[in-house]
Amino acid sequence: MRRPHYPWLRPGIWIGGLAPLVAITLRSLSGGLSANPIAEIMNELGLTALILLVCALACSPAWYLWGWTWPARIRRDLGLLAFAYAMLHFLVYLLLDQVLDMAAVLEDVAKRPFITFGFLALLLLVPLAITSTNKMVRRLGFKNWQRLHRLVYLAGLLAVVHFLWRVKIDWTQPLTYGLIVAALLGARLVPWEPRRAR
Repeated sequence: MRRPHYPWLRPGIWIGGLAPLVAITLRSLSGGLSANPIAEIMNELGLTALILLVCALACSPAWYLWGWTWPARIRRDLGLLAFAYAMLHFLVYLLLDQVLDMAAVLEDVAKRPFITFGFLALLLLVPLAITSTNKMVRRLGFKNWQRLHRLVYLAGLLAVVHFLWRVKIDWTQPLTYGLIVAALLGARLVPWEPRRAR
């Protein structure tokens, strides 16, 4: 049987993926943010990046466990959206919070562990975003490309630790994401026999 074709899938992912950014922008312009708008924007951008990264990590297990083929078609889009939000998260910190004070930024990266882990997670996502095209897959070879993109799991774990150390009171949310990332990593290590899609 031919696999089902969903022409709306990728456009829907991009529309839904950009919706949080549009919402943050509209609230910023209308004065609907809290008394600390920079921190609120950074937090929402970072959380959105983590959610999209977790969704990207869930695509392969969905194929292994249930034989779904459609998540593989949007995995790259989810990863690129996650990288875009992570970069925006960092740029808000760099431009608005630190006002391009590079000495202060480097000091934060060196001395504040949650910023160190977040910065490392962002650095790991950079080569993954650069090599996300079909041309780069052919240039690297699929096996090498696949090995490189396994770094996404390490980036996910670093992002969870970054979130966990950033939160000072209620750890419920970061621990939940941590358990999800750990479960997805564990599912990746199990030698599943991929199910055929119906």
